Amino acid sequence: MIFVGIDVAKDKHDCFICNSDGEVLFNAFTIQNTIEGFNFLYQRIESVSKDFNKVKVGLEATGHYSYNLLGYLLDKGLTTFVINPLHTNLFRKSLSLRKTKTDKIDAHTIAMMLMSNVDLKSYSDILYHNEELKSLTRYRFYKVSERAKLKTTVSRLVNILFPELEKLVPSLHIKSVYTMLSEFPSAHHIAEAHLTKLTNLLHTASRGRYGKDTAIGFREAAKNSIGSDMPAKSLELKHTIKLIQELTAEIEEIEAEIKHIMDNINTPILSIPGISYTMGAMIVAEIGDFSKFSSPDKILAYSGMSPSTYQSGQITNSYSHMEKRGSRYLRYALYNAAKYVCHWDETFKNYLAKKRTEGKHYNVAISHAVKKLVRVIYHLQKTGQSYQAV
Repeated sequence: MIFVGIDVAKDKHDCFICNSDGEVLFNAFTIQNTIEGFNFLYQRIESVSKDFNKVKVGLEATGHYSYNLLGYLLDKGLTTFVINPLHTNLFRKSLSLRKTKTDKIDAHTIAMMLMSNVDLKSYSDILYHNEELKSLTRYRFYKVSERAKLKTTVSRLVNILFPELEKLVPSLHIKSVYTMLSEFPSAHHIAEAHLTKLTNLLHTASRGRYGKDTAIGFREAAKNSIGSDMPAKSLELKHTIKLIQELTAEIEEIEAEIKHIMDNINTPILSIPGISYTMGAMIVAEIGDFSKFSSPDKILAYSGMSPSTYQSGQITNSYSHMEKRGSRYLRYALYNAAKYVCHWDETFKNYLAKKRTEGKHYNVAISHAVKKLVRVIYHLQKTGQSYQAV
């Protein structure tokens, strides 16, 4: 068996190659983070073993710095292990009492870890492409958060420029309202708007839902509005709405790409009523390899949704709070998915109602539904079965 240890850095990688007898085949050498450097490493590996089933490659998890090299190795068909730097550090200390650490030593240490047959799991091609899904879902998360902040700004500006509008529409954040405010960004502008132009604008933007009567209602309310006529605020409102519209288009593009990946994955999670492509994708992406978790409780702990425990002497806490450690993205996805599942699925709806009748706060009851949902998701992923309501 051939063992290849790689210490990853931004611009270069240090490598070490040995065999199962401990014989050094290539002492620590450095490759550049370029295709030429990758090819040089591959040629050296190929020169000592044509059978890649007898080759194990290990590298530290260093975020995006290792991503390109990892993809290259997987594409070449090499069994690759991504190792937590903490494990590498502990293993290095176990080999020597001396306080020495260099990139070349780390490469040697990683090779020794592979040789020692410690409990490591190889990185699969599926996991590599799962990173793409994780990247997309987190990118969408940030875009949605950014849009939410801008919507709060719109509400604040409307409250200054035309406060009565909020009571005339089901929501300020609908296409017809945004279209009107982009053209007439204050009560003063709406009050002076030509009725025909305002009517046509609302009719087109609302797809016929709003017509002349609505336009008259808006204009009359604008004439009697207490809203301020502030050109600076009106300009800010127009620009904020434009940013929201641009973000919405970007989010739709991201969601289309997420749907494409999820269709290829074909996960049974989507068979659960109430779990959409976006929430399902975030759950799958954040959990990654389900085989890493021996039980659903481990997933709950990873998401930070396990109850915390405090005990000291004779004192034990009576009201346990969630730990809120681990992946906040997974915690967000599970919590929101549980709310929708409780709405759409009769079994979960009854379970939530039961917890509420026990006197539990809504958020506490939802946290119980999350635990139930995680158990269901874990079972579906392990068995490949579709969801069947009980």
